[in-house]
Amino acid sequence: MDYVKLINCMRCGMCLPHCPTYKETFLETASPRGRVALVRKFQEGELVDSIKFIEYVSLCLDCQACASACPCGVNAGELVAEFRCEKKQQEGLTGMEELILRKLVPHPDRLESATAPIRLYQRSGLQKVVRSLGLLKVFPAALGRMEGLLPALPAAPLRQTLQEITPAQGEQKGTVGFFLGCVMSLVFSEASLATVHLLSALGYRVITPKAQKCCGAPNMLGHDKEGLLEAARFNTELFGSYELDFVVTDCGGCGAELKKYGRHLDGEPRAAAFSAKVRDISEILAAEGAALRPQLKPLPLKVTYHDPCHIAHCQGIRSEPRALIEMIPGIDFRELGEADACCGSAGTYNIEKPEMSDRVVARKLENIRKSGARYLVTSNPGCLLQLKKALADASEPVQVIHLTELLQLSMRAESG
Repeated sequence: MDYVKLINCMRCGMCLPHCPTYKETFLETASPRGRVALVRKFQEGELVDSIKFIEYVSLCLDCQACASACPCGVNAGELVAEFRCEKKQQEGLTGMEELILRKLVPHPDRLESATAPIRLYQRSGLQKVVRSLGLLKVFPAALGRMEGLLPALPAAPLRQTLQEITPAQGEQKGTVGFFLGCVMSLVFSEASLATVHLLSALGYRVITPKAQKCCGAPNMLGHDKEGLLEAARFNTELFGSYELDFVVTDCGGCGAELKKYGRHLDGEPRAAAFSAKVRDISEILAAEGAALRPQLKPLPLKVTYHDPCHIAHCQGIRSEPRALIEMIPGIDFRELGEADACCGSAGTYNIEKPEMSDRVVARKLENIRKSGARYLVTSNPGCLLQLKKALADASEPVQVIHLTELLQLSMRAESG
């Protein structure tokens, strides 16, 4: 870890009003500057490793709202993540971590096979029986929470059904590679299919390499730096074998990680070139506004937008999604209070720390209610899962959809 990054924090407190965990607890140890101070003291030998110490630093959602607010450019979330990666390198992966992060996640075919029992569980009617009888209560709380987060899975993962090459409609203006996120393919395939259709409709030839692997974000969440680097090298080489104008993703978490490959693989020019080509789908669509606008038909919907942390704070993308929503004729767009505040999903945080996750999402739900919107748009699978479940549990009549799904709804709407 770069010690200079730790001492750059001048403890001004500008991060405090933006940190989800601090806003819920008002504890210094639950604040970005508090976590930076803890890690610094540990590195300087003034703190010893303990369960309490790990509890404090692991309470961080890594939403990086602190980085957006910090006048010195200190990113407490990344510092904590780097610290925990270094610690994990010293300790080594557990057997379960090795199984998930090395044997399962990097292999899309295994990951897809692993979801087959869930599809059977949902489609056989067993899920309805289990839920109606309250049988989930007899299982570990984490398992019940995971089951509740999952919406109905598509009949097949998109990676299996999507053609590797989708031709451009009309005159071809370029070629893009589509990075198909694991959760997007397995759970939100309709949104990713909409992404491909939008790119094709705008004149892009879309290449979706079947061999691509997970971006490595789960490895980073699991503090497995070596697994992340392996994913970065593989995907960099794979996409680098094509002549591409851009590498496009519709998953905020994937986009944030892919744009860091050049930094993760410092000194490898191909990685830097790859990261320079990565674009969130909203960046491409907003740049193509003149071509997209004539294809959009009126949608008389009340819509609001939640900024995923990985898009707003990690990638600095804020205006593009809003511009695209407001481009749709007839849309009643309503700005969401604290729109760029974390929803509490944060990878597996909502499973590992359910109490804090619930407190964070409750604040988000209140702001959604105040907006009066009936459609909530966002562009990250973790946010989609978290907000769909929270709104359903609260019986709120709000539909949560991906940005590309909203745009496709407009393109397919009956013109009035």
